[in-house]
Amino acid sequence: MDRTRLARMIDHTLLRPEATTADVEVLIKQGIELGAYSICVSPSMLPVKAPGLHVAAVCGFPSGAHTSQVKAAEAIQAVADGADEIDMVINLGLAKAGDWDLVAVDIDEVRQAVPHPVVLKAIIESALLSDEEIVLACRAAQDGGADFVKTSTGFHPAGGASVHAVRLMKDTVGHDIQVKASGGIRTLEGALALIEAGATRLGTSSTAAILAGLG
Repeated sequence: MDRTRLARMIDHTLLRPEATTADVEVLIKQGIELGAYSICVSPSMLPVKAPGLHVAAVCGFPSGAHTSQVKAAEAIQAVADGADEIDMVINLGLAKAGDWDLVAVDIDEVRQAVPHPVVLKAIIESALLSDEEIVLACRAAQDGGADFVKTSTGFHPAGGASVHAVRLMKDTVGHDIQVKASGGIRTLEGALALIEAGATRLGTSSTAAILAGLG
């Protein structure tokens, strides 16, 4: 793993609710200088000028408890404002209740609102779920048309990404869709372990510190 390749796997992220437009401008500058794949921001921060970077915006964030119609409208507006990737939080209440068909419907409503080539990532809050629930959440993401299944918002008290969860997610989805690890990724060692487990994208605000480990 060289520095350039790792950087191109990172969504350089700023989702603190108190973040300002000046903070986002710094994020963009860092993302360009570090060679990140994208920036990931709150939809209220769009549009942005981020030459050379993809732009991801979150949707239904961070609870996932918004109605499907609200999530779809939020995604449509974010794409109209320049996002080419949407990271949506699944309905966690439906997931914990075992209503997996409705979880898939929720994802599908956003997918229909922002069809390809927009990239759709489904955030499942893996630390909140049992292994069986992680598997079923991944299948719901596939059924709903997501391009990625993503571990975490980074805001839930249950925790963020783990090697175990990423490996289980990758084993479940295979090559059909991709896995994004996010939440608590702060070191090169941690980043590489998640990639080894099957993540093809990382969401982190610690991009500089992670890449510094590769010189």
